[in-house]
Amino acid sequence: MLKTRVLTAICLLAGLLGALFFLPENAWVVFCALICAGGAWEWGGLAKWGGKARVAYAIALAALVLMFALDFSSRVFPGGVFCALAAVFWLLIAPFWLRCKWPLRAWSAALTGIVVLVPPALVFFILRTIGGPWLLLGFAAIVWVADSAAYFSGRALGGRKLAPSISPGKTWAGALGGTLGVVAYCNVIYWTTMVPVEATATLAHIFAAQILFVGLAALSIVGDLFESLLKRQAGVKDSGHLLPGHGGILDRIDSLTSTLPFVHLAIAVSVFY
Repeated sequence: MLKTRVLTAICLLAGLLGALFFLPENAWVVFCALICAGGAWEWGGLAKWGGKARVAYAIALAALVLMFALDFSSRVFPGGVFCALAAVFWLLIAPFWLRCKWPLRAWSAALTGIVVLVPPALVFFILRTIGGPWLLLGFAAIVWVADSAAYFSGRALGGRKLAPSISPGKTWAGALGGTLGVVAYCNVIYWTTMVPVEATATLAHIFAAQILFVGLAALSIVGDLFESLLKRQAGVKDSGHLLPGHGGILDRIDSLTSTLPFVHLAIAVSVFY
């Protein structure tokens, strides 16, 4: 099992980096749309839809990604409404959803899936387009660092469970470890990339960057728990079986779905203001 998991991870990383660094823009947007379509197919499975409904939903969400992305320019951020709706969902609705453990009904599944899946696919396209591959990797790494630090600190320290009825493996010690890991990552990124360029860097700038990074790390936990709840309600361990040893596409992007819309909004604010 471990060998399969490692081999799949290597293939995933190679495929992602190859697409990220070498695909032309038109092919990259298709790649983002396909990721969204795969996630939409698995989302339909969690909602217990039939095969035809899942296919139609996957095609519809991929079409939305392509439609908004093709309208993109360096001065216009496509799908801004979707990202704003996603921000409202993850800040105000998802926490209550987790607390009340609402089931995923047919109509709510369709609407919620659009809000959860379309914005991160658009942001994947946007970040690479406006800042190149390293900008996208830099923000995605926040989630990876938080997950890794939380895993190792949680295993080492144990302690009180974070959400035992949803994801029994997660602990408060892990959440704290993930937060500290993200703070450390923020300082490394800030002092190695921003400070040499921005001579007027101040403690206020550093603190603001840390607040942003920690906020994204906290949101990544919400996204992870949200997908865990849906899987538990659907009675499945993984969202799919496309990635041997890793489950499905949603299992790999669950934390990104809740963080990337806020990255989009932060960049939009910085550009226009």
